[in-house]
Amino acid sequence: MANKRDFFWSILGVLVLLVFWELTSLALSSELLLPDPYKTLFALLKLLASRRFFEALGMSLVRILISMALVIPLSLSLGIAAALDRRLWSFLRPLFLVIAATPVLSIILIAFIWFGQERTPIFSAFLMMFPVLTSNVMAGIQGADKRLREVLELYRIPKTKRLRYFYIPSLLPYLFAGLHSALSLCWKVVVAAEVIVQPRHALGTGMQMAKAQLETTELLAWTAATVIMAALTETVFMGLKKMVSPGMDHGH
Repeated sequence: MANKRDFFWSILGVLVLLVFWELTSLALSSELLLPDPYKTLFALLKLLASRRFFEALGMSLVRILISMALVIPLSLSLGIAAALDRRLWSFLRPLFLVIAATPVLSIILIAFIWFGQERTPIFSAFLMMFPVLTSNVMAGIQGADKRLREVLELYRIPKTKRLRYFYIPSLLPYLFAGLHSALSLCWKVVVAAEVIVQPRHALGTGMQMAKAQLETTELLAWTAATVIMAALTETVFMGLKKMVSPGMDHGH
């Protein structure tokens, strides 16, 4: 019953947004500033039927997957190690502070000089996700039951067994929460980097080309397509999360 109520309010929220969009479009009376939802929907359907869109989507997804594949093992290994050894955390902390304080645009521009068009979105997303995911891994290890940890140390249980049977189960909710945040951040950074550096096939490149040609309707269509694809990947992720840990607490 609660799910039906949630679905009803979600649909109502979407309808209110569409009505607000339509009224704002009528008030502005300019397709250049804000085309109406119907024309945007038509442009979106036309875009989804084109080969250009699927080439762009495929390459953007590849960049996202590579970024995630690079950051997950590094964040896991360093996060676990830093949580168990304060010296390593002290060593990593300045790097995390520098990354947090540096504007994303600066990271993208510097990466462009170093890596060129194709690798810049991957590196930028990796660098922005790394502190987020590593911090979550550390929180999971540090949140483990301290009394149980002391018992394991007292009985000199091997570190590999402690990691497998004690630390990893306590880490999983934090890891999935970190992955959820990292996935959302990855989409934003990859597409932002694509808009700036314009690789040959990319969702961000499609947006930039539409903007350069003052095609606001097409720009909104590219944006809507990107939001839909990001939502689909998040849905797939949530499904995988339920398969791996069906009883996991969503509060973490």
